[in-house]
Amino acid sequence: MCGIVGICDLGGARRVEEATLRQMLGMIRHRGPEQFGIYLDDSVGLGNARLSIVDLSSGQQPISNEDGTLWIVFNGEIFNHPELREELERLGHRYTTNCDTETVLHAYEEYGPDCLSRFNGQFAIAIWDTRNRSLFMARDRLGVRPIFYTIKDGALIFGSEIKAILAAPGVTAAADPVALDQIFTVWSPLSPRSFFRGIKEVPAGHWMLVKEGRITVKPYWELSFPEEGDFALRSKQSYAEEFRELLIDATRLRLRADVPVGAYLSGGLDSSTITAIIRNFTSNPLETFSISFTDPAFDESSYQSRMAQALGTDHHVVYATHADIGRVFPEVIWHTETPIMRTSPAPMFLLSGLVREKGFKVVLTGEGADEFLAGYDIFKEAKIRRFWAARPDSEFRPGLFNKIYPWLADLSRGNYVKSFFGMGLGDTQAPDYSHQIRWRTTARAKRFFSDELQQTLREGQQHLSPSLPSGFDAWDPLHQAQYLEINVFLSQYLLSSQSDRVAMGHSVEGRFPFLDYRVVEFCNHLPPSLKLKGLTEKHLLKEVSREWLPADITDRPKQPFRAPIHRAFFNDTPADYLEELLSPSALKASGFFKPQAVGQLVAKLKQGLALSETDDMALAGIISTQLMDRQFLSSFKLSPTLSGSDHVKVVRGHETSHGVLP
Repeated sequence: MCGIVGICDLGGARRVEEATLRQMLGMIRHRGPEQFGIYLDDSVGLGNARLSIVDLSSGQQPISNEDGTLWIVFNGEIFNHPELREELERLGHRYTTNCDTETVLHAYEEYGPDCLSRFNGQFAIAIWDTRNRSLFMARDRLGVRPIFYTIKDGALIFGSEIKAILAAPGVTAAADPVALDQIFTVWSPLSPRSFFRGIKEVPAGHWMLVKEGRITVKPYWELSFPEEGDFALRSKQSYAEEFRELLIDATRLRLRADVPVGAYLSGGLDSSTITAIIRNFTSNPLETFSISFTDPAFDESSYQSRMAQALGTDHHVVYATHADIGRVFPEVIWHTETPIMRTSPAPMFLLSGLVREKGFKVVLTGEGADEFLAGYDIFKEAKIRRFWAARPDSEFRPGLFNKIYPWLADLSRGNYVKSFFGMGLGDTQAPDYSHQIRWRTTARAKRFFSDELQQTLREGQQHLSPSLPSGFDAWDPLHQAQYLEINVFLSQYLLSSQSDRVAMGHSVEGRFPFLDYRVVEFCNHLPPSLKLKGLTEKHLLKEVSREWLPADITDRPKQPFRAPIHRAFFNDTPADYLEELLSPSALKASGFFKPQAVGQLVAKLKQGLALSETDDMALAGIISTQLMDRQFLSSFKLSPTLSGSDHVKVVRGHETSHGVLP
């Protein structure tokens, strides 16, 4: 696991300085604090910050092929690298290390961009070809590991995090108002946008080639589902047996490491299943990690303890108070590099801190099961709305919302369900039908936008919906909803702000068996009824997991992972940065929000009044945007650059008729 940075000349004869790469790497030291590597020649500079997990002794980057014509910096893991290595060695490739990074390089040398389809992993890659002076970059299929880039003064500048790009000479931070509009609608910028104007990401499942001043971006993998009704005629038992074996193998692969591997244990079905597989099918020592909230509305510690006891794990708990969440929130935003509409990344940041404190660098988690096996309430919500739309006058059908939201007091009010869930009820052909209510609810928070920001957005072209693939209209409605949830929520928010960024903030790597591409493709081709059976989520997973889990874990209703919002900031010990951050002068200076409207929201909180769900999200969005302004836009501070005391490997090349020689 690592962080990568680089600068590639696009024809402007820009020389890359070692000091620049050292500064860029200093900004992402948290991603790989143990070793650093730099490659430099007349056209390119590559840098790597390493968190050593595989081949601790000889895997320091940058790494070259046999004749020094290809050089790589790499972030992530290729879980099937031993098998690929055997194949490549049979083809004549010679290795100098035992790490997966070298396998990536030889695979690219052998197969070109087609090598990506052979990788089972989570990765961000940058390879410099000295023969044709080209830079190849790629991301894993679902975007677990990030790469951002921008173009400045005739050079392409890239990094695992945007703060590294901002450390390059001449690069300044400016907000993209369209991206902020997207965040306050769908919870994240839509790829390839970032929050920063002119800084893009390489989209998930894509590669990028920089050659002769031209940039080419192409997909090598895309989410796909069969046409509605086009499913294999198989028994549920047959599906369950294949799923069971795939999940066990995906988990085993992700335990490959030269360091101890732990597991997150939330107390829900997904993480409990992964932990149970580790216990039942491997000999790995098993230590587990959980979050306990002092707020009982969010706490699942009783289920966590139940599973830890049942599996006999060495269990560790971090206790998150309201004040803890508010206290670490600025640091969380420094790592997410984007405004967020939730505080959930904050307790995850506290949890990764505990993992690192206990001496672990790697944890397995249950992310992905809800998206690929229809675990979220949004899928049930859409199913009920379609059922209701077929009989809009029915009094019984809207009552089904009580089954998925029994804790919502408003549902008992006669007209609430019809006014809230019934809006756009008959528009069942809309491609975003499943997500209309969520996105419309979130978008109400934009009433806090300043008049100037709203005017800018009115004058510009709006991009508030994700692009859709060909064939989308022919998919089952559940699969359409899953595509939107995976493409937007999972890849753009969950795997970034709530996973990679807050884990790597403490130099911890998360691994996700449910995101193994074989598991993903298997789940995508399941009949919808094996995912959402009636209003029972993750039906097939529950059937498979009964073998390993107590019934009260298997059959418990899905409890989405959430964290307190307004109580995290306004409590007995309110965060000391809030008063200044939300002051009229600070709001006016940033220009994003109406000072008077925000002031009224704050006054309401100080009076101890309850907030609606929309106002709670608005508060998180406002605070995080103001923190982004403070940390990146109005005042950006460089982290210490790499020094002589850091373990830095520097390779210098020069042009010859045969390429670049060290």
